[in-house]
Amino acid sequence: MCGIVGFCGDKQAAPILLDGLSKLEYRGYDSAGLAVRDGSAPVQIVKAKGRLKELYAKTNGGQSLVGTCGIGHTRWATHGEPSETNAHPHASADGNVVAVHNGIIENYQELKEKLLHNGYTFYSQTDTEVAVKLIDYYYKKYEHTPTDALSHAMIRMRGSYALAVMFKEYPGEIYVARKDSPMIIGVQDGECYVASDVPAILKYTRKVYYIGNLEMARLANGEVTFYNVDEEVSEKPLTEIKWDAEAAEKAGFEHFMMKEIHEQPKAVRDTLNSVLVDGKLDMSAVGFSDEDIKKIDQICIVACGSAYHVGVAAQYVIEDLAQIPVRTELASEFRYRKPLLSKNELVIIVSQSGETADSLAALRLAKEKGIKTLGIVNVVGSSIAREADNVFYTLAGPEIAVATTKAYSTQLIAAYCLAIQFAIVRGTIDEAKYLELIQEMAQLPDKIQKIIEDKERIQWFAAKQVNAKDIFFIGRGLDYAVSLEGSLKMKEISYIHSEAYAAGELKHGTISLIEDGTLVIGVLTQSELYEKTVSNMVECRSRGAYLMGLTTYGNYNIEDTADFTVYIPKTDEHFMTSLAVIPLQLMGYYVSVSKGLDVDKPRNLAKSVTVE
Repeated sequence: MCGIVGFCGDKQAAPILLDGLSKLEYRGYDSAGLAVRDGSAPVQIVKAKGRLKELYAKTNGGQSLVGTCGIGHTRWATHGEPSETNAHPHASADGNVVAVHNGIIENYQELKEKLLHNGYTFYSQTDTEVAVKLIDYYYKKYEHTPTDALSHAMIRMRGSYALAVMFKEYPGEIYVARKDSPMIIGVQDGECYVASDVPAILKYTRKVYYIGNLEMARLANGEVTFYNVDEEVSEKPLTEIKWDAEAAEKAGFEHFMMKEIHEQPKAVRDTLNSVLVDGKLDMSAVGFSDEDIKKIDQICIVACGSAYHVGVAAQYVIEDLAQIPVRTELASEFRYRKPLLSKNELVIIVSQSGETADSLAALRLAKEKGIKTLGIVNVVGSSIAREADNVFYTLAGPEIAVATTKAYSTQLIAAYCLAIQFAIVRGTIDEAKYLELIQEMAQLPDKIQKIIEDKERIQWFAAKQVNAKDIFFIGRGLDYAVSLEGSLKMKEISYIHSEAYAAGELKHGTISLIEDGTLVIGVLTQSELYEKTVSNMVECRSRGAYLMGLTTYGNYNIEDTADFTVYIPKTDEHFMTSLAVIPLQLMGYYVSVSKGLDVDKPRNLAKSVTVE
């Protein structure tokens, strides 16, 4: 999400900044802005809500902003709605500090209180304005040097950030700082460039530096000086970029889908941290008080596609932990079957884009009936986000690949958080279990990363399935829920017919489709259902099926049944879907790649389905 571009040199900055931002549009954004300075003159800031063309129009393609030093930004809203006020760049009241920022400052409220007590006022809803004024505060309090101000601010800020900053007393210079969010610095012919991703500056230079975590840099006079957080100067190697522009956008991955699979640990962690305060869940940002939760007597989850599969998993988890009736509905059916909704029901609408037509219609139907609604969405300011009574924002960032991966994973986290909060408020779990579940959730990103690191075994197996005609995914309980998503991933990008079945349903007709060599993937992560699913797999094998097992470390006796087995780390069984889905995503991806298909843009499909 978001994009940063900066330039200082001899050319006019604004056209370069606009061109660079246009190369980052794939990242998703809802507003944009430029800050340009002509020598020691005051910084000029121009912002526009909406697409980049609005900023082009306001600046006459950059020609009306004169100056050879500047920073630009495309914003994907997290703190505060999309607006010119919330758009970057942000500035201190006297223009002493101007900056753009990618990432999330997790303790921005705490820092804001500190600054309010020191006489600062705020005009926006963003965490970025807090960061800018924190830098300004330390600049004025201590040595009046940019690196000193940045280092003090970096120590105080928690979260992730890529910052590009201009200081009033240092014309022609840009200072940058980084923690977790990506940033690169380019040099060419006595000029300096900075960007959040390679495509923004690839037109101008292929010579770049990669700034390290918790490091700063000064860009001036065509040279770059690097500092650690203690302001000690460090050396960096200059790297030559050999990617083409499209590959650069994918951060070196062959496809966006694989890039997004690798981004899941961070997306899951960011989403969880958005509602985690001092080791406990804080749903105030979602808008749920304990009193609200106590009034709800049943839940209806409405969604389409992968979001619907999240709902199927959520139904198991919420009912088991919170002991509240839950049903999951396809949005395209919900609106037409005249659903019976109770006065104290909660309707949860799940959508990555927040614009899914059927889901939006379901939301409006629920609101017409006076039912409380909650949107789980990934896009701030989207229609579902605006119209739902409450919103739980997932922090997956924009997805480019049509087949969702990280949005699905963050939606699961949102569902888990709701289940746990409902359970503790309703008294169906005690404090010890509550804290244990939160700790287990906090470990999911690292466990997801571990699975991704073992992807070569799945790649080897997937390559052998390119000629498959039918693939069946089977499981019970939550294993059935994740089988639905695994099957969808397979069919939508590999074009192989695949189906997911509750394992116990096989003998009620479906087993007649099993032939010699038919691949059957058994998911076995639920200990109470393990032996029953193994029995169903044996039934398939006796009819000629080729078996793949997906289970947790320790269940090694599955190798007596399955021809190939993938093992995943253990976690609380309510959360196993988050881990089991990763190998299934990789399976779909590698089968598609082996067949030479367009992984990111499968035929006939769109990323956001805004029509019925």
